[in-house]
Amino acid sequence: MPVLVNDHLNLSVADLGAEMQYLRNAAGQDFLWDGDAAFWTGRAPVLFPIVGRAVDDIVAVGDHSATLPQHGFARRSIFTLEAQNATACTHALYDTEDSRAVYPFAFALRITHRLEGQTLHVEAEVQNNDTKPMPFGFGFHPAFRWPLPHAQEQPHHVTLAGGGSPQRRAITPDGLLRPAPLASLFEHGDLEIAEHLFDDGALVFPNGTDNLRYGPQSGPTLSFTFHNLPDLALWRPTGAPFLCIEPWHGTASYVGDGPQIAQRPNSITLPPKERAAFGYSVTVSS
Repeated sequence: MPVLVNDHLNLSVADLGAEMQYLRNAAGQDFLWDGDAAFWTGRAPVLFPIVGRAVDDIVAVGDHSATLPQHGFARRSIFTLEAQNATACTHALYDTEDSRAVYPFAFALRITHRLEGQTLHVEAEVQNNDTKPMPFGFGFHPAFRWPLPHAQEQPHHVTLAGGGSPQRRAITPDGLLRPAPLASLFEHGDLEIAEHLFDDGALVFPNGTDNLRYGPQSGPTLSFTFHNLPDLALWRPTGAPFLCIEPWHGTASYVGDGPQIAQRPNSITLPPKERAAFGYSVTVSS
């Protein structure tokens, strides 16, 4: 399991799902969720080739259809470590006979984690190695501590850099989105995180990402920038000591949608032999 270290941060990444296992500052304080099964075993899964749930968990590409659980199969797949140095590593996932039975494409998915000062960069590249156009969705699902270290008594906020108030979509008990937009929960770009916000599940803001800050108004913070990830979700199970800050390109299906991956919200269709890149950076300030 690669361990990356610089003067400010250290990070571990598992081959299973190319998923981060911890993110710590030089003082040893953990900022990433630890995967305690009492709440959620995930830490920072990668979502591919869909984001969210499909109607009845059935997806299709043309005449080919298959069962594909929420968020796709990458998070449950073993990646190959292709490169590593002291501060960066790259994992890769390639199609297999099993993956093609569900998702009928030859592809490569590479995930790079890189430390630079107090900033973690997470970069993804999807490559279509097939002879036909390849539809897909992609997203990141990292969970960060709530509260952050040394901020136990302070309210935490998610603050959008642009000061916007993106509309959201309600989510059904089976994980689908309702088409009608709802009023934003952000006020002038600011949302105070509270238990009741997540009573009905994740908060999903299609086309709602903006660079953002997470943490108390004074004290430790995580500052995020996003690349090619237009959708935003925030999620935490009831009582859980973490918050997922999830930038996506694509969302769950809307109620009543069909199974075609190409017709999912914000789906991408990548031409043969082409590549698409996505990423986010998070700067840790304690």
